[in-house]
Amino acid sequence: MGKGGGEMNDPNKIHDDTVEIPETAHQISSDSWLQVAFILTTGINSAYVLGYSGTIMVPLGWVGGVVGLFLATLISLYANALVAMLHEFGGTRHIRYRDLAGYIYGKRAYKITWALQYINLFMINTGFIILAGSALKAAYTLFRDDGQLKLPYCIAIAGLVCALFAICIPHLSALGIWLGFSTVFSMAYIIIAFALSIKDGIQSPPRDYGIPLSGSNKVFETIGASANLVFAYNTGMLPEIQATIKQPVVKNMMKSLYFQFTVGVVPLYMITFAGYWAYGASTDAYLLNNVNGPVWVKALANITAFLQSVIALHIFASPMYEYLDTKNAIKGSALNIKNLSFRILVRGGYLAFNTFVAALLPFLGDFMSLTGAISTFPLTFILANHMYLVAKKDRLSSLQKLWHWINIVFFSIASVAATVAALRLISVDSKTYHIFADI
Repeated sequence: MGKGGGEMNDPNKIHDDTVEIPETAHQISSDSWLQVAFILTTGINSAYVLGYSGTIMVPLGWVGGVVGLFLATLISLYANALVAMLHEFGGTRHIRYRDLAGYIYGKRAYKITWALQYINLFMINTGFIILAGSALKAAYTLFRDDGQLKLPYCIAIAGLVCALFAICIPHLSALGIWLGFSTVFSMAYIIIAFALSIKDGIQSPPRDYGIPLSGSNKVFETIGASANLVFAYNTGMLPEIQATIKQPVVKNMMKSLYFQFTVGVVPLYMITFAGYWAYGASTDAYLLNNVNGPVWVKALANITAFLQSVIALHIFASPMYEYLDTKNAIKGSALNIKNLSFRILVRGGYLAFNTFVAALLPFLGDFMSLTGAISTFPLTFILANHMYLVAKKDRLSSLQKLWHWINIVFFSIASVAATVAALRLISVDSKTYHIFADI
């Protein structure tokens, strides 16, 4: 087992009782399990939930969508629990996903995992900027539908706001009260979208719930929607979030996960099912484009979706920020001129590139599918099961080992199929729309 590799990656250690912790520029063991639970819940109830009626339910229908969402909840809880239980494996606290993989497998796995995680978080953040831009455009269109403020401009504004927020908030634990604001913002757009969807559904004639595509298109859309299912629940950065939680880290993290996958998923279910019930096969990839109601109410929903996306992006960008801050020894006061200048230059540059990609290819549903396929499947399901299998092999029965191998093989096949489907969707949309499209 690659214990030596883990120590080589992080030569500077601090100690927390008997457990070693790699050196980091960010805070460790400072947050309660409830604050961490709210970070996780913020992730799954981000403005992405406004797309699940259209990107999951429409391609899968009632049976496939409902069963798929509930199954994805259970398997995601299971996979995340496996990773959480390995957080202090071998007497070392693995505060980064790549550290855990490097400790178990060696240096090559460390690099591969970091590459997968970087791709995963980069695409999630690109999606958040698309979401924020779409919300901003939708709010503007409610008052002035003159075509002047196009989606690429809105995406650029969203990217600038995200960069300003990233500069002001030095690390994940510093979110503090912003998590409260995020919860308020989430509940605002979820309640508004839910209420207006129910109103529209009651007042509308019978809807068509048939799956709109056929043949090979239907197959590829179904596979893509399966990637969206796992994307909905998983962060791909569980060790980084768990790093902030107070001792005992495994017990407290399990509390946070149970909260996320019980109380935390209720709003997601509400808005996803209500939106599809109200609009059927015509449900848009951004639900607020379907709802009817007072202009000020719809504007409030879009503005809160915009603001929540800014906060949620910061959560998913934090592993990159932590890596850059630690590598460049950025410590001390967040207002220190050196530290502030570094965040302006480096974080601003990172988000500028994110924003450029978001404006170039603003296909939100496709980004969700591709993210789920090439990074969420491997990080959350394949790697989690195999790491647990390797780490606990002496304690597992033959039946338990077989179970983990079944998971590994199944999700490997699913990942390959979903990647092909997602790339095909992007290819089709790229032909339908030009780059920097005003969708």
